[in-house]
Amino acid sequence: MQDVIVITGAANGIGWATARRLAADGARVALLDLCAHQVQGRAQELGAAHLGLACDVTNEASVREAVAAAHAHFGRINGLVNNAGIGDQSAPTVLQSVDAFDRVLAVHVRGSYLMSRAVIQHMLQVQATADGQRGAIVNIGSVAGIAGIPARNAYSAAKAGIAGMTRAMACEWARDGIRVNAVAPGYVQTALVEELAAQGAIDMEGICRRSPIGRLARPEEIAHAIAFLLSVKASYVTGVQLPVDGGWTAAGCTDSALND
Repeated sequence: MQDVIVITGAANGIGWATARRLAADGARVALLDLCAHQVQGRAQELGAAHLGLACDVTNEASVREAVAAAHAHFGRINGLVNNAGIGDQSAPTVLQSVDAFDRVLAVHVRGSYLMSRAVIQHMLQVQATADGQRGAIVNIGSVAGIAGIPARNAYSAAKAGIAGMTRAMACEWARDGIRVNAVAPGYVQTALVEELAAQGAIDMEGICRRSPIGRLARPEEIAHAIAFLLSVKASYVTGVQLPVDGGWTAAGCTDSALND
């Protein structure tokens, strides 16, 4: 039986790369995003077996309706990728807006919580495999939730929250056959990162110098890790946050110590 995977923030970046990867692997994908027209177009690009739905992950009713629509369309859900996210405000802490701070946490943390809660109810209805598996959730963390990045308070707090929630849910649902993991990307070549660079919030050249691999990740490289954690190949992996960061969090040396 084909896997049915729900992906939030699926119209662009890591979410879209993940949708393409999972569809290529034979899964049926429900692509969720704020922009209905764009995400429906993305689903059409993948083919008739897939579904595009509008969803505001911060809104409980919107989440409930989108998940119910996906379940009604496919008849089951056994995978979720909590990818929806927004960038931090580019300003020193003392100049930051509380409303903007709250918005970042709402999208990342509240959104992942609401989506997981809604999808788990359907995963529990899935007939378990011979080894007791019913489904898997992959959350999107970040190196910002592991290492300090000046002025990125909300984003760092949100991603650290994702890591904690991943561990809590993994332990809660493991014996029901539901695995919960996270990936923690480094800097990825997406429209969001390019926007931050244009705002002067990040230094692209400096990031490449600081990274042991010496470049930003491609969205497809993050998608490969997500696909692994969703798959039966990771059947004994739960509660893990996997850095996919080109060695960023492993490095304890100066830029000059890295070989060119």
